[in-house]
Amino acid sequence: MQHGFSQDRRLVKTSTPGIYKRGSRHVVVFRDPQGRQRKHSARTLAEARNLKSTLTADVKRGEFRALSKVTFTEYARDWIQTYTGRTARGIRPETLDDYRRDLGFDRKSGELKDTAGKVLEGTAVAFFGRMQLAAIEPRDVKRFAATLAERGLGPSSVRNALAPVRALLATAFEEGLIRSNPAAGLRLTQRVDTEEEQTKALSEDELRRFLDTLSEDPKQKGWDEWRLFFEFLAQTGLRIGEAIALSWGDVNFGRRRIQVRRRLYRKRFDAPKSRYGRRAVPLTEGMARALWRLRSTSPDEAPVFPSKAGGHLDPENVRNRVLKPAGGHAGLPWIGFHTFRHTCATVLFRNGLNAKQVQMWLGHHSPAFTLATYVHLLPDDLPDPAFLDQLTANAGVAQPAATLGTEPTMRLLQA
Repeated sequence: MQHGFSQDRRLVKTSTPGIYKRGSRHVVVFRDPQGRQRKHSARTLAEARNLKSTLTADVKRGEFRALSKVTFTEYARDWIQTYTGRTARGIRPETLDDYRRDLGFDRKSGELKDTAGKVLEGTAVAFFGRMQLAAIEPRDVKRFAATLAERGLGPSSVRNALAPVRALLATAFEEGLIRSNPAAGLRLTQRVDTEEEQTKALSEDELRRFLDTLSEDPKQKGWDEWRLFFEFLAQTGLRIGEAIALSWGDVNFGRRRIQVRRRLYRKRFDAPKSRYGRRAVPLTEGMARALWRLRSTSPDEAPVFPSKAGGHLDPENVRNRVLKPAGGHAGLPWIGFHTFRHTCATVLFRNGLNAKQVQMWLGHHSPAFTLATYVHLLPDDLPDPAFLDQLTANAGVAQPAATLGTEPTMRLLQA
């Protein structure tokens, strides 16, 4: 057995100098810029030849990098302790905590988070584990994304879970530990299975039905007192963290504007999600009057929408106690806080605001993003096509397809 094993490990010459066969794989043997002999393996002879050409060119140009044998887990453990972000703004502590969680580390201790001695499933460390950084390929990152989707994560959640992996691999590439970044420029596509999953905005009838459900208060749950809050979300399009962070000092009743200057995120105040999030959002006259009555004698520092104890609302509490039960009763079980933001964007656009205006209203970084993500036109929003009658007015009997492009037809289209 030992003899057979040593035979399998021998390097056998091939027809290409510098390339050998070992078992089922091929090995490229070359010397680095310091003259040291190095070996890299490949699965096929064609792959080995390409690798040999690349390595030879890198050595000649002085661009050769000795690939590290460090594993994903080993590198991730050190990386998460020192990562400071990839922009001048750095990285928020909350985001870094999310990175720790998604990689598979405990948020507080920084140690591997496990159950019964095993790394938590669904984390990057559980998937990549002992894989060497240099061995990770784009298809491996895609497979990781696929496993996350199979666990029920939506497209945005998958992107969030991949964020620390992308950042980690980018850092490893900059540090020369890997030849290329397997996550750079990677495009991931996910299929949306149902029509309901595509719905992100309420129609006007659905919004009225939800608000009426709150007013009717069929089970005497105290839902009626929440109607103004959800009307406010639908009219302003504020993110839930922005809405619950508002104090009366942020409301300019004279100009009928809401000054968005901060958000409440994980029970602490923070700046808006981006620099575009600092904005002044218009209020309707009716909403301004309703808020004025709600304020009464509350001081500037008091929350606009306080909890029973007078502090700031807990989004999870509101979601579980009011939003989801009322949404289910209204026949809208898929409703969420962000639904009102999408609804606001769609209504604004439908009523004549242009893309730039809606972008500024919502606090996005670009009009294109707003249009692509937040505007949901319904079939009834398509205009009446009566103007197209002019295209064929007085045209007589329709011409066969073979005549398309003849002089009379072209004159008609140009008219």
